[in-house]
Amino acid sequence: MPAPLVITCGDPSGIGPELILKAWASRGEAQITPFAVLADPQLIRDRSRLLGIDVPTIEGIGDAKTFATALPVIPLANSFVDRPGSPLRENAAGVIEAIERAAELVSNGDARAIVTAPISKKPLYEAGFRFPGHTEYLGHLAAARYGRPMQPVMMLAGPELRAVPVTIHIALADVPAALTRELIVSTCRIVAADLASRFGIGRPRLAVTGLNPHAGEGGAMGREEIETIGPAIEALNEEGIDAYGPLPADTMFHARARQSYDAAICMYHDQALIPAKALSFDETVNVTLGLPFVRTSPDHGTAFDIAAKGIARPDSLIAAIRMADRMSLPA
Repeated sequence: MPAPLVITCGDPSGIGPELILKAWASRGEAQITPFAVLADPQLIRDRSRLLGIDVPTIEGIGDAKTFATALPVIPLANSFVDRPGSPLRENAAGVIEAIERAAELVSNGDARAIVTAPISKKPLYEAGFRFPGHTEYLGHLAAARYGRPMQPVMMLAGPELRAVPVTIHIALADVPAALTRELIVSTCRIVAADLASRFGIGRPRLAVTGLNPHAGEGGAMGREEIETIGPAIEALNEEGIDAYGPLPADTMFHARARQSYDAAICMYHDQALIPAKALSFDETVNVTLGLPFVRTSPDHGTAFDIAAKGIARPDSLIAAIRMADRMSLPA
């Protein structure tokens, strides 16, 4: 049997623990592959009782047989303060540990893919965490373990759209300076390679947005399309990568336009994530490309306002589990 997936619990004050419990509870109906959760076992048990979800637990990574009757929980060295709805700096060490342990397990072959529940960045920053988010931190961990530089690339993948932001967790005012020809080219290379190797798309078609309204209107509303984005697309075509643009972002995401490409390459975070989430919020998955292992995540955040109220929907987490399963199985 293939190794199980491993799920990090995310911020324990958010909806991550609830989604994991609900995913395990629906394992038969949803036909979910076996997984283990990296968490504080006591918090998982307490949250199960609080929500009235009958989820027996067993400590360890488990296997298909144990998964059928109990949720495998890999204990963390750092325990959690159980306070739903209140993100706490005291929980940062455990949240970070779970991510680190997940990278270790998948790198060692004890797990075959990582699924991450949502984190809150503010308490992590208060505890000294120096990475913008999950994506960048996993790139750092992979580079350390594999001994080579990594460029992690975020892709939002849903049934109707795959969208990739070239720049991610930076202020909008900083995007023009961060957007370089080299960054666009390297991002598109990774997207094309992973769409071929992990999604089975023989010759991926990449539609590249402009940065400015109307893709700059020939330079009247900015020159990034002329000086940066256009030359990057030319370089990609010279390498044999099917990329075209720059295209006005406001006409790229309607149904007919989406038929013409396999992934939309966008210039900044919201340009990619707004259409992806608007089209299929509950089914869209955050996938990290460019790493030597598979990592997926739900496309939503911690939702502190509804934590432990029993109303959080596990659809996106289940979609992330299914995608991680498909991407990590041998061809």
